[in-house]
Amino acid sequence: MFIGRQKELEMLSNQYHKNEFTFIPIYGRRRVGKTQLIEEFIRNKNAVFFTAINKGTYKNNLELLSKSIFDGSENAPVYSSFYDALDGICNLAQKEKLVFVIDEFPYLAQSDESIISILQQFIDLKFLKTNMMLILSGSSLSFMENQVLGYQSPLYGRRTGQIKLLPVDFRTARQFAPNFSKLDQAVMYGVTSAIPKYLSLFDDSLSLDENIQGQYFDRNAYLFEETDNLLKQEFKEPTLYQSIITAIANGASQMKDIQGKVGEESSIVATYMKPLLDTGIVKKEVPAMDNPGSRKTIYRLEDGMFRFWYRFVYPNVSLVALDKGHIVYERIKPQITTFMGEVFEKLCIEYMWSLYDRLPFAFQNISRWWGNNPDLKSQAEIDFVAYANDEKQAIFGECKWRNEALDKASVEGLIKRCEMFRQFTQKHYYLFSKSGFTSGARALAEERSDIRLIAFEDMFE
Repeated sequence: MFIGRQKELEMLSNQYHKNEFTFIPIYGRRRVGKTQLIEEFIRNKNAVFFTAINKGTYKNNLELLSKSIFDGSENAPVYSSFYDALDGICNLAQKEKLVFVIDEFPYLAQSDESIISILQQFIDLKFLKTNMMLILSGSSLSFMENQVLGYQSPLYGRRTGQIKLLPVDFRTARQFAPNFSKLDQAVMYGVTSAIPKYLSLFDDSLSLDENIQGQYFDRNAYLFEETDNLLKQEFKEPTLYQSIITAIANGASQMKDIQGKVGEESSIVATYMKPLLDTGIVKKEVPAMDNPGSRKTIYRLEDGMFRFWYRFVYPNVSLVALDKGHIVYERIKPQITTFMGEVFEKLCIEYMWSLYDRLPFAFQNISRWWGNNPDLKSQAEIDFVAYANDEKQAIFGECKWRNEALDKASVEGLIKRCEMFRQFTQKHYYLFSKSGFTSGARALAEERSDIRLIAFEDMFE
C-alpha cells in the first residue's frame, strides 16, 4: 500500500501534463521511497522504467536498458550503444506521451563517464522536440547534487523541477500503524527515522515492544544488519565510518572528542565526516544565531535508525547473534524514554512549522541553542529558538519527553535562561510535554500571555 507523498505526486502530475519536454531529478537517501514514488506516479501511464545496477558494466546496463525499452521481453534485441538506445526512446516519445525513468542513475553513469554528456546532447537536440518526461533517480546525494544538478554538470539548467525526497512527517508516519497509540507511533517514528521502508516493517497487530524486538534484536530481522548494509553500499571502506558513528552515538559531539574516540588525526576524521554529512546520517549543528563557522560546532546523528542501532544494538550484537535478543531488549527498554528526548525535540520543531500561520510572527530559522549563560554563570541549553533576522522577537522552546508532568519550576527555568537574549524585546515561551503539566505550570501560563503549554496528546490532531 502506497502512503503519503501527495505533494510530490501532484508536482509530478503537473509536470507530466505540460505539452513539452520535462526533466525531473529525484534524489534522497536509500529506503526513503524514491522507486515507490515513481512506480505510483507512472501507474497506468506509458513508461519505460530502467534500473541501473551497482558495479554493473556498460554492457550489463545496456542489455537491461534494451530489455526495458522492449517492455521487458526476454528476446529483446540489444542496442549496440547507449546512444542508439536513447534514439529508440526518442522514437517512442514521438509516437505518444512517454515517461522515461532511469532509476539509480549514478550506477549507470559510473559504468561509462560519457553517459551524462550523451544524455545532455539528446536533451538538447532531440528530447526537447518531444513532450517526453525524463526522470533520473539516485540515492547518492552528492552525485545527484553535483553531477546532475550542479553548475559543473553537463545537465545543468535542463531540469524543469526536482524532488529531494525526505523522510515522511509524523502525520504520514502514523498511517503506517494506525492501531498504535500516538505515544507508540512517536517511538516508531523515532526508531525508524520516519523512513517509509522501515515504517512498513512495523505490524500494528503486534505490540510496539514486539515490533522493536523483532526488527532490531533478532539476528534474522531486516533491520538487524541494515546499518552495515547501507554503509557497505555507500562507502568502500566502512570501518572508520562505523567508528565515527559509534563515537557520536555514545555522546561525542565535538570534533576533538570524536577524534579522541576514533583514534585518528582530525584531518582524517574530517575527511570521513563529509560523506556522512552528505548522506544525511550525521548532521552538523551550530547554536541558533551563531555563524556557520562557529567554534561551538557539534555533530549529531541525524538518522534516528542509526542512532538507535548504534546506541542499543551495536554493543549487543554478539548476544543477539546467540538468540538472546529478548533479554537484551528487556534491559535496554527503560532507556528508550531517554532516546526519545532528541526525537521529541524534532517532533516539536515539526509541529512549530505546522503552526506557522498561527504563531506570533513569521520566523525564518528554528534550531537549538547552547553555550555559556553569563547571567547564570553556567552552561545552558535551549531546545529550540525560532527567530527572524529582522525581528525583535523570538520563540523559545522546551521539549520534555518524561513520564512526569512538566512543573512550574521548569517554565520559570526556561524564562530565566532566556533573559540573556536582550536583543529580543518580545519573547514567547512554548513548552511541550509528553505527560502534560502540573497545576502550578498551568496557573502560571494563565497569568502570562507569553507562555503556551502544549501536551503531546494535543499535537498533530
